[in-house]
Amino acid sequence: MENFINNAPFALVLVALVIGFVLLIKGADYFVEGSSSVAKRLHVPAIIIGLTIVAMGTSLPETAVSASLTGNNELAVSNVVGSNIFNLMVVIGVCGVLATVNVAKETIRRDIPFSLICAGMLLLFGIAGIGDTSSMILGHLDGVIFLGCFAGYIFYMIRTAMKASKEGKQVEIEGGSDEEIRLISMPLSILFIVGGAVAIAIGGDVTVDAAARIAGDLGMSQTLIGLTIVSIGTSLPELVTSIVAAKKNEVDMALGNAVGSNIFNILMVLGIASAISPITLIRENIIDLCVLIVFTVCVWIFAATKKRIGKVEGFCMIALYVAYAIYIVIR
Repeated sequence: MENFINNAPFALVLVALVIGFVLLIKGADYFVEGSSSVAKRLHVPAIIIGLTIVAMGTSLPETAVSASLTGNNELAVSNVVGSNIFNLMVVIGVCGVLATVNVAKETIRRDIPFSLICAGMLLLFGIAGIGDTSSMILGHLDGVIFLGCFAGYIFYMIRTAMKASKEGKQVEIEGGSDEEIRLISMPLSILFIVGGAVAIAIGGDVTVDAAARIAGDLGMSQTLIGLTIVSIGTSLPELVTSIVAAKKNEVDMALGNAVGSNIFNILMVLGIASAISPITLIRENIIDLCVLIVFTVCVWIFAATKKRIGKVEGFCMIALYVAYAIYIVIR
């Protein structure tokens, strides 16, 4: 596929990029649907399905892109950081403009602070991994630590949700209702899982190869491509879903879901990628991580002061993202 894309006309490469995104997004949807159905048939509680299969499904495109990279590739970190910034500032900003986003106490007290810790860990691990070549490395051990933190986070979330459910409290999570999980036949579930996994794998390879070719032809760095085209493309499902929810005035979970996705992207996506092969961070990655931390603090302040994000905050968040986008293009 790499040879085909490298020798193809530029217009065909753009088509390949779009096809890669479609394979990633639809593959993730089918994989999650098949896996959720199997889990439901095995009588796994809906809360656990929502907190694991469904929640992790939103990060599968980023996982596939990062796992498709071999060696030290700038796309791995820039894709994750770009997706996190887009999720936080644009997805939530648009929701705030279209409909007021009410913020849960747990998001303010637990999720946003933990997402800051995750971003801080990534920053520190990158800086601490300076080797003989003065490169900043995210190594195998860092990946294992991230995956360990991810497992601990999932375990804590499941335990908290199960305890709240037993106490009769309403627990709102993605796919956390039995009615929202479609039960399909076992053969079709297996077909969805296998077909979805294949589509994700192929989509990841096609997206990476097409993005690298576009970067080379346009004289753009892979970091810029990862922060813009790739990260926005893999985050489009969240944006579309949030716009639809906003029109129905059902965006109360939007911020919590976006922050949770950001945590998954760092711990799961980069954890898997760096555990497979060490990742090199460059100076721009460090700057972008600092921007992510600053933006997260801004959203934390917006959320904590009024317990909601409305039109004013939404416009401010979108404006900050536009300013950041202009900066990364001209730097």
